[in-house]
Amino acid sequence: MNTPAHLILGLAAFSLADNRKVTGAAGFGALLPDLSLYVMAGGALAILQIPPDVVFGHLYYSNAWQTVFAIDNSFLLWGLVLAFALWRKARAGVAFAGAGLLHVSLDFPLHHDDGRPHFWPASDWIFESPVSYWDRAHHAGWVQPLEVTLVFICVAVLFRRFARWPMRVVALVLLAMELMVARVWMFVF
Repeated sequence: MNTPAHLILGLAAFSLADNRKVTGAAGFGALLPDLSLYVMAGGALAILQIPPDVVFGHLYYSNAWQTVFAIDNSFLLWGLVLAFALWRKARAGVAFAGAGLLHVSLDFPLHHDDGRPHFWPASDWIFESPVSYWDRAHHAGWVQPLEVTLVFICVAVLFRRFARWPMRVVALVLLAMELMVARVWMFVF
């Protein structure tokens, strides 16, 4: 899934209208599994001036980058964080870990040849799904409209939950980002 979709779904699933700490934790948990990619790819592209084909054709698949992705996309690590938060009865921790676990759970079936080792450290195995959220050769033409529909539903949930405009603006900005990214995937790839 696209990162804006993960943020919207994580917020819809775990935010609380009367608790900024829980809502912020849900947003950060939804973002964290993708954050390393943005930092590493952004740094390589913008700061180091490495060409995009090298970044996404070589560095993305390098052992160093895959190790980082293994850590921040591990079902086992996110599950441990969630179990600890539940044990401690930490609402923000549950929102953080729940949103992160939701993120990696939704990514698992939607990556064809660019998946992550979701069972690290127990295994380096990477599931190669027959379905991709971005690659039209692997059914993205069906996945993207479903993703966008789910995002609209979750934005409606957020609008019902949050009566004040700041969170509604966040939801609308994320929706706009999702629509822009989805359009690129649908028409370019």
